[in-house]
Amino acid sequence: MDRPIRVMRIITRMNIGGPAQHVALLTAALNGSDFHSTLVTGAIGPEEGDMTDYARARGVEPVIIPRIQREISPKDDLIALAALRRLMRQMQPDVVHTHTAKAGLLGRLAAASTGVPTIVHTFHGHTFWGYFGPAKTRFFIHLERLMARFSKVILTISERLRQDLICFRIAPPDRIRVVPLGLELAHFSESESLRGAFRRELGISTDSPLVGIIGRLVPIKNHALFLEAARRVVGDLPDVHFVIVGDGECRDELEALADQLGLARRVSFTGWRRDLPTIYADLDALVVSSHNEGTPVSVIEGMAAGVPVVATAVGGVPDLLRDGLLGALMPSGDAHALADAIGAAVREPNVRQIADAREWALANYSVERLVQDTRTLYTALVRGE
Repeated sequence: MDRPIRVMRIITRMNIGGPAQHVALLTAALNGSDFHSTLVTGAIGPEEGDMTDYARARGVEPVIIPRIQREISPKDDLIALAALRRLMRQMQPDVVHTHTAKAGLLGRLAAASTGVPTIVHTFHGHTFWGYFGPAKTRFFIHLERLMARFSKVILTISERLRQDLICFRIAPPDRIRVVPLGLELAHFSESESLRGAFRRELGISTDSPLVGIIGRLVPIKNHALFLEAARRVVGDLPDVHFVIVGDGECRDELEALADQLGLARRVSFTGWRRDLPTIYADLDALVVSSHNEGTPVSVIEGMAAGVPVVATAVGGVPDLLRDGLLGALMPSGDAHALADAIGAAVREPNVRQIADAREWALANYSVERLVQDTRTLYTALVRGE
């Protein structure tokens, strides 16, 4: 091909999280003499943090189609589909790469109906358990199987997620590949120089253990389990303090639960923060308590920053922590086990494990590796290899 490969990348919304960082970094990097990339996105929900400025800071100006949204709305979905079809006819992309469920549905339908030669979809996680009831879940599984027929390749961000998709028969195994997340990690690996600032802001002494959880305050993240574990930890570590970084629909409910559990003075809710290296620098342990996960960005960032990780063994988390070699893995829903693991991480941090986790994160989840993997994939697909 004697011109740049034209890529249209579509994501449902640029809310705070790994998928938004992923698409912004790829779109920014795959622009130049061999690629020309465009990012298309929908509307942010009222209680979600917006990462559009993250993309703009890296030279990416997203094309916003407001009718692309998470909720199901036949009228809005048809309007969004028509807008995507018009944009594709205008831009004539060689590759349409969709991310997240709604963008995957509308983007692949638009691409297939306008003759785009190469269609790729990435599962950053899935909703096949922990989100909906049985009937709705079965519907979404059948829908994903149908959409997979339009895709040359299905990508996942961990081997466990790939095995899930194979188990649910979303596509044949040879069409499902793993391309792990890639993030900008250098500023996390250097976070030691920031130690003390976050504790001073919270009014917590350097002698008090500080345990944090970072992410959206939504049901699937199961912050209630984190708070129940926190209540148990307080019995063994009377000076411990907890911080919940993020925001979302469950915030009022979680603040009420913290008060009910007698934790109101021990738990700080910070809302969304952009100074995450400062926060990781002062954590004695990072917790993930989710019912289900793809590849949680907080775990990668925490490992790069040298923070011990305690997490529920769900989704792609065991892949990140190498089945417990790089952090503590606990059964989902077990507050007692989670509390014991948090206490152990705070009292006796495993220095060797922390160093190995940092090395693993920096070596395997860099943005440079992600860009090279994606560049190689697109080139092979466009050439028909």
